[in-house]
Amino acid sequence: MTTLDATDRRILLALDVDPRATVAKLALDLGLARGTVHTRLERLAAPEGPLAPHSVRLRTAAVGLPLRAMVTAGVDQDEFDDLLRDLTGIEEVVECLGTAGENDLLIEIAARDADHIYEITQKIMRCRGIRRTATSLVLRELLPRRTAHLLRG
Repeated sequence: MTTLDATDRRILLALDVDPRATVAKLALDLGLARGTVHTRLERLAAPEGPLAPHSVRLRTAAVGLPLRAMVTAGVDQDEFDDLLRDLTGIEEVVECLGTAGENDLLIEIAARDADHIYEITQKIMRCRGIRRTATSLVLRELLPRRTAHLLRG
């Protein structure tokens, strides 16, 4: 992954303020050459680059899935690769993180309603390698995912 330098950080902070800014506008506002801004944005957005896809910003309610839940899971490590393939096939799984501690995975899901959450967790339970799960319903997003402050540091 690319390490961000001061110019990368300035460009990303400007995009945080105006995500639709053109290369020309960014160059003008930041006092950089258009070619520099264009090259930096290409590198940052490359598959190996530090920028996540734009769809990561999508609020799941906009696609009819207003409820979120966090599912913790204990897994059999011998079936880990198969488990990840199975989880990838469940479209309501938004994110899956490997964790240390009592549980092995933290899985975020998006759902229409409580019955849908139940259906999704049943699908997760049927994945190869899952030993146990526990589900917590997200009531409210109190502090949304944020990273702009990291660019200023």
